[in-house]
Amino acid sequence: QVQLVESGGGLVQAGGSLRLSCTLSRPTFSNYAMGWFRQAPGKERGFVTTISMSFGSAYYADSVKGRFTISRDSAKNTVYLHRNSLKPEDTAVYYCAAGEGVTPSAVTCGGEYDYWGQGTQVTVSS
Repeated sequence: QVQLVESGGGLVQAGGSLRLSCTLSRPTFSNYAMGWFRQAPGKERGFVTTISMSFGSAYYADSVKGRFTISRDSAKNTVYLHRNSLKPEDTAVYYCAAGEGVTPSAVTCGGEYDYWGQGTQVTVSS
């Protein structure tokens, strides 16, 4: 059974840094992307970032450009989300996602992803 296992959430002060990781177990496809979405209280789930596991191309939401960096270890089927200069508005449940054949024009669409993690809470205190 394919699973996404996330880790690294927690409580951090504004301006601090935190790293999330996500591992895809038993990948069943070769050309796929892994990324992160987040859902803040009372808001819809939204795109944060994604990376092509084959080519390394990365995409970011405007709200996190320059502060968040996604990286990958394709041999381990793992992605990392490095987050700097955290703000209280970054508080959310962060969900890892994986999808086959996700095109650059569709990376922000949650429906393009086949697998989802259980979510990890990140709280940024002011």
